[in-house]
Amino acid sequence: MEIIRNQSFGGERPLFESHNLRLENVVITEGESGIKECSDIEADHCRFEGKYPLWHVDRSLITHCYFAPGSRSAIWYSNDMEMSDCVIDGPKFFREMRNLKLRDVTINDADETFWNVDGLDIDNVTLHEGTYPFMGCRNVMVRNLKSDSKYVFQYVKNVEIHNAHIVTKDAFWEVENVTIYDSYLDGEYLGWHSKNLRLVNCHILGEQPLCYAHDLVLENCTFDAACDRAFEYSTLVADIRGTVTSVKNPASGRIVADGYGEIIIDKNIKGPADCEIITRENPRP
Repeated sequence: MEIIRNQSFGGERPLFESHNLRLENVVITEGESGIKECSDIEADHCRFEGKYPLWHVDRSLITHCYFAPGSRSAIWYSNDMEMSDCVIDGPKFFREMRNLKLRDVTINDADETFWNVDGLDIDNVTLHEGTYPFMGCRNVMVRNLKSDSKYVFQYVKNVEIHNAHIVTKDAFWEVENVTIYDSYLDGEYLGWHSKNLRLVNCHILGEQPLCYAHDLVLENCTFDAACDRAFEYSTLVADIRGTVTSVKNPASGRIVADGYGEIIIDKNIKGPADCEIITRENPRP
């Protein structure tokens, strides 16, 4: 493998069609497409300043690197990438990719990041700011995620999440086959129009959570007092610890909680309109 150390490259496509290359303490300065149409690339302690530095790159290892704000849309159409111990200050990273693994990465402008990635595995990743991260991703494993970005995880399929702390809005819309364990989920309109969404040992905050959901499952979850009008038009099986402020017009299934502030069943309920809503101390309605 060729090694390049302690150099800078700028302009357009300075390392175009490089293969079996390791970069150490290299700076990709202002310009475009610094590393494009490449394969088997390693970058360690490098700095990326220009636009689109890693496009169409197969098999890469990125460690201890910094991506400056100008490195927007930096990594697209690149497959089999591993990244660890990096800081990203540019928006619109990681699109149209397969087999992406991140460890110990901070993304300070997460706007439109992780779009249409198939095979995403992240651990100890932090997302700040921005909108719509994870749009359209498939086959995703998440551990130890911290995120304050808006509209996370929309239109995703086959996702497993552990130990996440998510503060957001309109999260997990139109998702399919998603399971979330041991997580803190703070966001208005959580999980609307989802299919096979399962929450286990989660704490849920925000207005009108989990409406229009199909085959929703909650196991040993708790609800903040601000969670009102939950489960409207949803089909579900829910085991809730503590009190739910209000439940409105669930379509079918079974809800068990320690108590309810209000149960709203009105003429607008959708069929089959046969959901059991019961308390743990009184197992039959």
